[in-house]
Amino acid sequence: MITFNERYKNNLILIKTFEFAKKIIEYAELLNTKRRFVLSNQLLRTGTSIGANVKEAQNGESKKDFIHKMKIAIKEG
Repeated sequence: MITFNERYKNNLILIKTFEFAKKIIEYAELLNTKRRFVLSNQLLRTGTSIGANVKEAQNGESKKDFIHKMKIAIKEG
């Protein structure tokens, strides 16, 4: 079971992207059972990178860095 870090429990954007990533992982696993490996791998990489970029933005070194990293996350979507 995938769980969410308590440190970020009140951060709505992290919660939403984390839940999205969990759904992507579940769907990618379903695609694997149907032998759709290429599609599954691509979906898994792109679908989970959004949340990873948003989480990285939370630790930005400055406001400008935070905004830059969030823009990268938006491009992934």
